Amino acid sequence: MQPTNMEPVPTAVMWDESLLRYRFSETHPMAPVRLELTHALASHLGVFNAPTVTVLTPPMASDEQLSAVHDAGYIQRVREASQLDADGEGMSAERLEEIGLGTDDCPVFSDLHSSSARIAGGSLAAAEALWSGDYQHVVNFAGGMHHAHREKASGFCIYNDAALAIQRMLDLGAERVAYVDLDAHHGDGVESIFWDDPRVLTVSLHETGVALFPGTGFANDIGGTGAEGSAVNVALPAGSNDAAYLRAVHAVVPQLLRAFSPDVLVTQHGCDGHGRDPLADLQLSVDGQRQLMLDARDWAYDYAGDRWLALGGGGYSPFDVVPRAWTHLIAIAAGHPVARAEPLPDAWLALASQRSGMDLDELPETMHDAVDVWWRSWEVGFDPADPTDQSVMATRKAVFPLHGLDPWFD
Repeated sequence: MQPTNMEPVPTAVMWDESLLRYRFSETHPMAPVRLELTHALASHLGVFNAPTVTVLTPPMASDEQLSAVHDAGYIQRVREASQLDADGEGMSAERLEEIGLGTDDCPVFSDLHSSSARIAGGSLAAAEALWSGDYQHVVNFAGGMHHAHREKASGFCIYNDAALAIQRMLDLGAERVAYVDLDAHHGDGVESIFWDDPRVLTVSLHETGVALFPGTGFANDIGGTGAEGSAVNVALPAGSNDAAYLRAVHAVVPQLLRAFSPDVLVTQHGCDGHGRDPLADLQLSVDGQRQLMLDARDWAYDYAGDRWLALGGGGYSPFDVVPRAWTHLIAIAAGHPVARAEPLPDAWLALASQRSGMDLDELPETMHDAVDVWWRSWEVGFDPADPTDQSVMATRKAVFPLHGLDPWFD
């Protein structure tokens, strides 16, 4: 399905090769090659050449800027941890673990603070460019670090750039910001930071925490006192495919966005819900993820004054999934979508083969998975025996009435 508003609009993309310094280790699944290959694929397909697209260099966020959502003591200890790796001295293992560092998920490396602050600075600059009106859509595909908490690193995430961008727009005058998280994992860090803030609607659709990290994000998690209904969670069964995920999205997200009427929409497009991703158990295709991006563009147009900040996130199949998915994201944001069946450029395939050690016939050939994307509309009825419908209805019952919506009919 193609949105009706696919007109080119002023679009910024945050990019600089310094973003590749966010590198935990040679074997860590958060591999910077996924960013390198995304930028290369978008370049080879001419996405950055569109007259309405501008590439902006992300600045490094200052400690003062980071402290808008992070504890000052935490920022200082991240700095100290970076020095620990550089000179072999510093905090004890116990002190590191108190802030979520020195673990398998978040090991220490010498560029820890600076590279994390660069990603955060990219989303901060994106928020400012969006709110100023210089651009209608902005993409920071290196961002989406949604697991970082106010005082602790978690799930490969050090600084929560999504939360920083949201807070920056609130500080600049936004009255309501909606955040929709489409990663396989619950967007727990963003939710926790705004748990008590009714100005921010956080919606996360993810594989159930019963089966997957971080083990949170259930239907009855609805926000703090005075902000009930500001947190929305749809915990989907493991194995959910395009049809199930898209049914859930369309049964929850547009209804809440219409009721909430945000000034701006922030979306997180982790592509670890793909069936070939090694760290989750959903079964989405690139085609299904592309549809979610088209939907997000529509939501921004219909409900948020066409202000849209799109972030990356998870994604641990760096050669065959992530570059295709996020190239689609950039192109859709810009209003110059890449055809699903577009062949992958030979030059990009050669680079991907070099970086991965894979033979060319092991890499995808086109920009899609050749999957027909279809889902059953919620309006056709609720199936009480279907696990997806059970999850969706639990969420609708928990939060829809708090927004003046009927969980059965809206």
